[in-house]
Amino acid sequence: MSLFKRLRDLTLSNVNALIDKAEDPIKLTDQYIRDMTEDLGDAEKAVAAQIALEKKFKRLYEEQVELVEKRTQQAHMAAQAQNVDLARRALEEKKAAESKMAEYKSGYDLNLKLANDLRAKLEEMRKELTELKNKREMLVARYNAAKAQTEINKAMNGFGSDSASAGLKRMEEKMLQMEAQAEASNSLYASKGKSLDDEFKELGKDKAVEDELAALMKQYENKDQ
Repeated sequence: MSLFKRLRDLTLSNVNALIDKAEDPIKLTDQYIRDMTEDLGDAEKAVAAQIALEKKFKRLYEEQVELVEKRTQQAHMAAQAQNVDLARRALEEKKAAESKMAEYKSGYDLNLKLANDLRAKLEEMRKELTELKNKREMLVARYNAAKAQTEINKAMNGFGSDSASAGLKRMEEKMLQMEAQAEASNSLYASKGKSLDDEFKELGKDKAVEDELAALMKQYENKDQ
């Protein structure tokens, strides 16, 4: 897998699309966070290595710059001393140093550009990871809220269902039946519990009431006449 390949695959737009299809978006987001954190560590090592290479070429380039200046001065000193051979050797080394200087300068410019590109991509990865972590917190809140709402809806549907109403009605009918049986049992027990004397007493009470009622009615009949 090439460097930063997963970074291209893990842009937030792609993450959002996959999260929308996921049964458990929290687990999926956590997996992406782990992957990006791992890649971020690899990227930081790669950037550090590239920066080291950039600095190496810079040092080599600067060394050749100093050597060119030094051989130039030495060539002038030899020419002033009329030492042709020494001046020639100084100019030859100056030319070789200029060739290396150009080579190292090209390498430095190239590695500097690569290092800057990697720095930018590393910063992009850090930003993506931060946004994804923030998105996870929001997803957790939304996921828990949606889950709670689903449970509440299920409970409310149960309360309002026909089966629940039918069950309550059957329970009410059962209670009425039990109460009627209890009342009938009480009446039966009460009638069985009366003795013969009690029944005659009751009969006597009824006759006394009837006699009093007849006398009362007769009293008012006399007044009307």
